[in-house]
Amino acid sequence: MKSMGMTLLEVMVALLIFAITGTAVMKAASEHLNNITVIEDVTFATWVANNRLARMQLEGRWPPQNNAKGTEELADRTWHWRQVVTETTDKDMRSVEIEVRLQASDTDAVTSVATFVTRLKGSEDEAL
Repeated sequence: MKSMGMTLLEVMVALLIFAITGTAVMKAASEHLNNITVIEDVTFATWVANNRLARMQLEGRWPPQNNAKGTEELADRTWHWRQVVTETTDKDMRSVEIEVRLQASDTDAVTSVATFVTRLKGSEDEAL
């Protein structure tokens, strides 16, 4: 009489294949979730930076304040921003970069957004 079942060795090989496949799927899913978190952080940080640039331009101060710092609440988190103003070769133009971090003590910014601002006629010069 011939048995139609699988041997113990065949069962163990099949379980090994399923275990390796399951591990690969879990790793891919974990990396995907981590990437989504990073994309979310960069998106919110970019919104914070763009909001700060818009407020700075509405203030109309020339030149913009260098090394201004602050916080903004967005998506139930506190974001820390810093404004860096750099002179350009044109005396009536400045480069303004907003760096955004999750913690004020972080050395690396989540994102930074830069723009150029120009002096409006009739503006008074102030020190950077």
